[in-house]
Amino acid sequence: MNDWISAALHLIARNGAVVLVTVARAEGSTPREAGAKMLVTATEQCLTIGGGHLEWRAADIARNMLEVGDTACGIERMALGPSLGQCCGGVATLAFETLTAADTTWLQALQQKVQAGRACLRTRVLRGADNGHAEPVSVTTLGPDDAWPRAGSHERCVLTDMGGRLSMTELLAPPEMHVVLFGAGHVGQAIVRVLATLPCTVTWVDERDAQFPGNVPESITIEATDTPEAVIAQAPAGSFFLVMTHCHALDQRLCHQIFLRDDFAYFGLIGSRTKRRKFERRLTDRGVTSGQLKRMTCPVGVEGICGKAPEVIAVAVVAQLLQVQEQRARDDGNAAHISMNKPVYISEEIL
Repeated sequence: MNDWISAALHLIARNGAVVLVTVARAEGSTPREAGAKMLVTATEQCLTIGGGHLEWRAADIARNMLEVGDTACGIERMALGPSLGQCCGGVATLAFETLTAADTTWLQALQQKVQAGRACLRTRVLRGADNGHAEPVSVTTLGPDDAWPRAGSHERCVLTDMGGRLSMTELLAPPEMHVVLFGAGHVGQAIVRVLATLPCTVTWVDERDAQFPGNVPESITIEATDTPEAVIAQAPAGSFFLVMTHCHALDQRLCHQIFLRDDFAYFGLIGSRTKRRKFERRLTDRGVTSGQLKRMTCPVGVEGICGKAPEVIAVAVVAQLLQVQEQRARDDGNAAHISMNKPVYISEEIL
């Protein structure tokens, strides 16, 4: 997730300076993955790199940098063993960047690119910079034909050492998981509340405008429409479809429309096994094949969770979506391995 950008801008405006701590490399078992971030001011701390003594030590280093006015970048390699009182057993390499008002230009530019749906690479020299001072951040926009591994297949942050000049390059991109959720009832609302905390975008569809809450996060797009079927055709390839409206007849129409496209990542229909059997008969009469029906998940949610409260169903369903997304990432990583040490740079801008 890229919420650290807006958080950094807010903390700079309020405090004048903030230290951005990034897990630049994760070796073995570590609390967080490479690319995880934390922001530290003299009195505040937000986001997390995993908690515990590792995070306490990182915050202490960051506050020392702020106290002495250190504007140079730093890097620390921390073994998560007895010295830190953690039993993870891995090694986390942390990058420290002091951000001030002088950094707002590239932060705002990066924020605009990511919000516009453009993938970017951010590069920062951590060691070997001229005169020992932090160098300008390099922001590179990736074109549609430039590839980078999907989340889960490889780390999205890489350290490169070229003759003692150590730099960190990370990918910042819009979320890869897009969910199209039909239904703004109790379960739909519970699912949206969970999805709003995750790196994904959601198109939330219902005929009843009054069902939607007054405020929703930026990642949620509301579609109050009398023709919800049209939203299916407009959804991007690889979308995750969830059907759980207030009307079985509408559910059936939506199911049939979803089966007209074969590029969805997931299709879930809320209901019992009895509902599934009825829908299978009706959809078969409308030309849906047995092979297509096998791609419909009904009942929805990971197995072993039997509670029927909306919040319980929401956790089970979102967990299933994450399982599918993780498998997609692994499959993509196996199909096209890309070297993390040689990212492609296109139309570079020095901000």
